[in-house]
Amino acid sequence: MKLCVVGSGYVGLVTAVGFSEMGHTVIGVDQDKEKIAMLSEGRSPIYEPGLEELLRRNMEGGRLSFTTDLGKGVSESLFCFIAVGTPTADDGSADLGAVLGVARSIARHITDYRIVVVKSTVPVGTSRQVDRVMREVLDLPPSEPQSYFDVVSNPEFLKEGSALEDVLRPDRVVVGVDNPRVGELVKELYAPFTRNGHPVLLMDVPSAELTKYASNAFLATKISFINKMAEFCDKTGADIMKVRLGMGADPRIGMPFLYAGVGYGGSCFPKDVKALIHTGESLEIPMGILREVEAINDSQKKIPARIIDSLFPVGTDLSVAIWGGAFKAETDDIREAPSIPLLDHLVARHARITLYDPEAIPNLRRRYGDRIRWGKDPYDILEGAQVLCLLTEWRIFRTPDWERVKSLMRSPLVIDGRNQYDPKDLESRGLSVIGIGRGRSRETR
Repeated sequence: MKLCVVGSGYVGLVTAVGFSEMGHTVIGVDQDKEKIAMLSEGRSPIYEPGLEELLRRNMEGGRLSFTTDLGKGVSESLFCFIAVGTPTADDGSADLGAVLGVARSIARHITDYRIVVVKSTVPVGTSRQVDRVMREVLDLPPSEPQSYFDVVSNPEFLKEGSALEDVLRPDRVVVGVDNPRVGELVKELYAPFTRNGHPVLLMDVPSAELTKYASNAFLATKISFINKMAEFCDKTGADIMKVRLGMGADPRIGMPFLYAGVGYGGSCFPKDVKALIHTGESLEIPMGILREVEAINDSQKKIPARIIDSLFPVGTDLSVAIWGGAFKAETDDIREAPSIPLLDHLVARHARITLYDPEAIPNLRRRYGDRIRWGKDPYDILEGAQVLCLLTEWRIFRTPDWERVKSLMRSPLVIDGRNQYDPKDLESRGLSVIGIGRGRSRETR
């Protein structure tokens, strides 16, 4: 089948590459000329394992191309995917300006029937708005049958760092449709992706839109819950890793997303929780549980700074080395990353800061410039440091040479923001370690 994907950000680009890898003919459309030029050369503007290789392979195979000409994409495609950003507005709502703007542009270029697929993460009711603005452009009466287009909700469920796997082998595909015939066409489009038996779930449009937000909000709640239990552990001397094992063994709970740490970040959870809170409260539904989820997460991100200030009061000499700046491993994304509050705090304290991350340094450098010394490897940043903070669980940080670490640091103190290390093991090697929920009250007395 032929389709265009409007938006070449994270969701749009991975979606376009995934469809082309399965044999569909895909045109990627974006108004950013510099980004399209880069993509047309086979270079990806984002880091995702394996993405650039598949990008080039499908371009060379003639299945994938990129353009700034939306009219070309619409004229040559049955399916028009909207995959542009929905950033958080000042009031916490999702800013739908780009989504509705693309919908209007698609309508201006329609000459015969098209299926418009909303891939962007959007609040309940957005697909109805897309239908309305397209009808306005085409001068069609509201709510009456028409033969120009159908609007489908098809939320993405991509995890940065494993997004290609999520596209190519989805655990489920959620499709919101009003027209059963269109539902069957979408199932046909996704047939190459679902040979593993995982379902295409056809449902009404509002349910599909809410499924995305409900899923992300639940996972964020799970993370914040285990982080609140970690606070109990630090007050009582319990170990959150043991508590996690006891909880996660219950199949009703499970292990995934049950990791205590310095909070979640990225482009989805923070934004989607805010948007669901705003939507709920606009419907006069109290959203106390998600407000607490948000508050816990904000507090978790401040833990490293609080620990450092308690051990090295403001005004004293301070040198901090940081392993990891991306919000999670296998991505260069620093949006809402736990590193940002710590770096802002340390910069305000005029501390000496050194940082190494395998992929995120270019994005961090644009924000902090020469206020931070950027490392070439994990050990390059340790000379003279009083504190080492682990903030991102990259594999390169899992089994460091602790003797080398200790020899380079001025005082061998490790703040383990991801509970990646065994405190007893590090202590036996002569390093002090403070984890999240690992009984900190005993370690700092």
